[in-house]
Amino acid sequence: MTIPDGYHDHVDTTGSVHTPLWRDFLQNCQRLIEPANSFLVSGTLTRVAGLVMEAVGLKLAVGTSCIVFLPNGNSVTAEVVGFSGERLFLMPSGDIYGLTPGAKVVPTEYTGAVPRIGTLQHPRRRAADRTKHISVGPELLGRVLNGSGDPLDRYGPLHCGHSVPLYSRPFNPLERAPIEKTLDVGVRAINTLLSVGRGQRMGLFAGSGVGKSVLLGMMARYTSADVIVVGLIGERGREVQEFIEHILGPEGLARSVVVAAPADTSPLMRLHGAAYATAIAEYFRDEGKHVLLIMDSLTRVAMAQREISLAIGEPPATKGYPPSVFARLPQLVERAGNGRRGSGSITAFYTVLTENDDPNDPIADNARAILDGHIVLSRRLAEAGHYPAIDIEASISRVMASLVTREQLGQAQRFKALYSRYQRSHDLISVGAYASGSDPQLDRAIELYPVLESFLQQGMFEQESYIESMEKLSALQL
Repeated sequence: MTIPDGYHDHVDTTGSVHTPLWRDFLQNCQRLIEPANSFLVSGTLTRVAGLVMEAVGLKLAVGTSCIVFLPNGNSVTAEVVGFSGERLFLMPSGDIYGLTPGAKVVPTEYTGAVPRIGTLQHPRRRAADRTKHISVGPELLGRVLNGSGDPLDRYGPLHCGHSVPLYSRPFNPLERAPIEKTLDVGVRAINTLLSVGRGQRMGLFAGSGVGKSVLLGMMARYTSADVIVVGLIGERGREVQEFIEHILGPEGLARSVVVAAPADTSPLMRLHGAAYATAIAEYFRDEGKHVLLIMDSLTRVAMAQREISLAIGEPPATKGYPPSVFARLPQLVERAGNGRRGSGSITAFYTVLTENDDPNDPIADNARAILDGHIVLSRRLAEAGHYPAIDIEASISRVMASLVTREQLGQAQRFKALYSRYQRSHDLISVGAYASGSDPQLDRAIELYPVLESFLQQGMFEQESYIESMEKLSALQL
């Protein structure tokens, strides 16, 4: 480049070199290029197969958002989920009806202005800036959103003043505060026999139609947590409105944020919905709030990841689930829990659907290994009208021993022992084959069984605080 006359370094009579004209020259160049249009980097859509679109002409990182333009002027958003050589695999977030071969694919990161002189950033910083961010704030309370953060209710647009990454990185586990205090969930059987601590992550294992949504609604309405975040992932659209209006209710919704990604949305939106609900919970936790995160269901999240992985060619492994599914679940679950010392907590309940009521389902088996306990709902109890249908024998809270007193722990163990003793001999008792006096422990279990069974049952609109639950357990005089 030839530098015009008058822009060379200037040397005064004392021999000092002055270069102010260089700055003027660069500023003039900047003013000249500002009105010019920026270059549009785009690719071409070459193939659509099932859920995956293939594009060429672009080199983008996995996770980059793109816009695919339709011939009618509309567009559909997509995300890079993989690549092979020069081909990019894109997963759309909506319907792809109307797409044609050769459609233009434009990354959203190139739709902004050209960086100005002096604002160029380090490559690592630029990569971090492309991380998806979502808007969060107290304004979310009482609202119902989709997996992209757009309102589904009729209360107008959101105006939040904070932004957090959609996929955050876990911090050092040694910095996480230990679980030391119990959380009142308002359900007698859980408060006393399966005590849950602030920051604990529990699984709710159940088949279809055994009352898991009702139990989740009870905990959302009656919990002592400051904020409730509900993620309805992969559920039927009818159940979303039903959960909000009839199960959660106005009282529960007032301090809740509901993220709904029903079954008819794309698998990418379902994954984003689960991550979005977790990110909202993380924001309130970092603000010092105690959060109850309810995710219904973890199995649907695994199925969404399976759809994406199989579509881009990952080989199936355990019962059709690719290895990436079992890597994604811990990444999601580990984001919950206590924060750093002095901050709030996220107590999480993840529902796990057991296919054909099989507790050894691969997702259920994997969830048991990464969670801090599990509550099993029994179809046999539900069919007998026993609600909540909690199978006390098969359920466990792994941190209960470090949360409660020895007296409460002993009472809970004696309760389970008597209840289990009766269940093991139920057939003999039913046919009259057991002779009273043969087993003193079984005699005691037969005597107390009606009281034990009544203790485990609780009405849908009946609240039982932690203190009231403990008083009733002590009154049983086990």
